[in-house]
Amino acid sequence: MKRTLSLLLTAALALSLLSGCGPKNPSAGGSSSAPGSSSSQPDGSGQDGSQSTPEVDAPVIKFMALSGPTGVGASWLMDNYSAENAFEGMPFILDSAIVTDNEEVKNALINGDVDIAAIATNLAANLYAKSDGAIQVLVINTMGVLYILEKGDTVHSMADLKGKTLYCPSNTKGANPEHILNHLLKGNGVAPSDVNIEWLTPQEITAKMSSSDSGICMLPVPAATALLVKDSGVREAVNIGEAWQDLEGMLPMGCLVARTNYIQENPQAVEQFLSAYHESIAYMADPDNRADAAALVVEYGFAPNAKVAEKAIPQCSLACMPGVQMKDVLENYYEVLFQTAPESIGGGLPYDSFYYGVS
Repeated sequence: MKRTLSLLLTAALALSLLSGCGPKNPSAGGSSSAPGSSSSQPDGSGQDGSQSTPEVDAPVIKFMALSGPTGVGASWLMDNYSAENAFEGMPFILDSAIVTDNEEVKNALINGDVDIAAIATNLAANLYAKSDGAIQVLVINTMGVLYILEKGDTVHSMADLKGKTLYCPSNTKGANPEHILNHLLKGNGVAPSDVNIEWLTPQEITAKMSSSDSGICMLPVPAATALLVKDSGVREAVNIGEAWQDLEGMLPMGCLVARTNYIQENPQAVEQFLSAYHESIAYMADPDNRADAAALVVEYGFAPNAKVAEKAIPQCSLACMPGVQMKDVLENYYEVLFQTAPESIGGGLPYDSFYYGVS
């Protein structure tokens, strides 16, 4: 995979920096310095160099992220704004949890056990519809993160998948990746039924790809990166984000959502969170911070080791896209899903009230 950010990501980040996701008050968020440094956390260090955690009277924001690329951008935020790393003037304390099950996130949001969460974009629309507007989407935080990988040299476009066997993660069946795959196949003249899809666990996919002389799979980052690092015979065949760009435009796969009641009752806390989250995305995406960012990605369980994390971060397509631009990009995507799999977004297109910051 390319080591540099894609043109899509660069454009998304550039636009987000000019929009409402940036810090409203520079003193309200964390610093872009390395987590744990004296500049990033102005604590009461003594002259002997010892560190002490100050008493902080700040609201607690309960945050949850799905394990995967959707949560990667929050790694700096979860570290710098944790109770363990409290600093004077801290606007909020982040109580974070990383989970692997969509149902756990959905239940936590509906039950009020979580205030803000990083989830898939189709799940956000589905939950909004099923909960009578109990959540709003704050920003798009992840663009395309899916890749077709091959051990061999027969696939160079989506059209080349016709008649092939494709290994896909079983936990993505019925979710964003399956709908994206089916739409891209049809858009490239291939009926989904003409591709033999085997739904396997990521571990089973890695084993099959590594133990044979040939094989084709679809994986998200960082699982795709881990396979490329593990087996030099595996190559990137198709960048799904680029394939979608050619057909439909931007591919928004992950987002931040918050409970509507929480937003209404804590408007300042939400703005402070978004300010700090913007800094987190900027820190994690900056190549100069790659080693420290990779260490955080490993610490929070998003990647198995630093080598994989360093290669995966540029491919996580991190973004912080709010407001009208967020609404336009998501509506374009939801319109495609509504035509192909309406049940994936709750049976209809979300109302304007779904989009935070859009009047």
